[in-house]
Amino acid sequence: MYIPKHFEEPDISVMQALIRDYPLATLVTFSSDGLNANHIPLHLQADENVPYGCLRGHVARSNPLCREIPSTKVLAVFQAENAYISPSWYATKAQTGKVVPTWNYAAVHAHGALEIIDDAVWLRRQLEAMTAIHEAGLPEPWSVSDAPADFTERLLDQIIGIEIRVTRLQGKWKVSQNQPAENRNSVIVGLNRSAKPAMAAMVADAARK
Repeated sequence: MYIPKHFEEPDISVMQALIRDYPLATLVTFSSDGLNANHIPLHLQADENVPYGCLRGHVARSNPLCREIPSTKVLAVFQAENAYISPSWYATKAQTGKVVPTWNYAAVHAHGALEIIDDAVWLRRQLEAMTAIHEAGLPEPWSVSDAPADFTERLLDQIIGIEIRVTRLQGKWKVSQNQPAENRNSVIVGLNRSAKPAMAAMVADAARK
């Protein structure tokens, strides 16, 4: 991924936080058929033997991804908030007119090796862990054990686990860092007025660094 220095996010914990907050990954693989992409929720878990952690999830057994050669190198792309930035928001527009539109976004690329996990116990634990995370805070949280056991077993037979031991993380936060302070401030106002408070907060956070 091309990352100009002023858009680079070097903090591993910040990149890991984005993955946890926006877990739907675009998983890119390369096989004899060429490039393939799958959209899969991946749960980042700490592992003392893997400094960047492991990404775990599951796919349908019918997915060709299951037939990948063990330890195949893959790329998982995670993207957070993104927003169009209108040049009319820039304070310098009235001064020079030298402004153009752009797009703000934050993304993390996780590189690693793919492993297929055909283990019912592992798969159930992974499903229970992911479900617990995403059900937390709901008025009536659902758990895997709420479903009839025979129904759950039939569904488990139709999926297979995947694990990616992350070997490298790249983070790109393109959130107006290349603009002067007055433009960043006016972008924050414009984003809030456009119902994009999360991106406004990211611009404000980057401005404080």
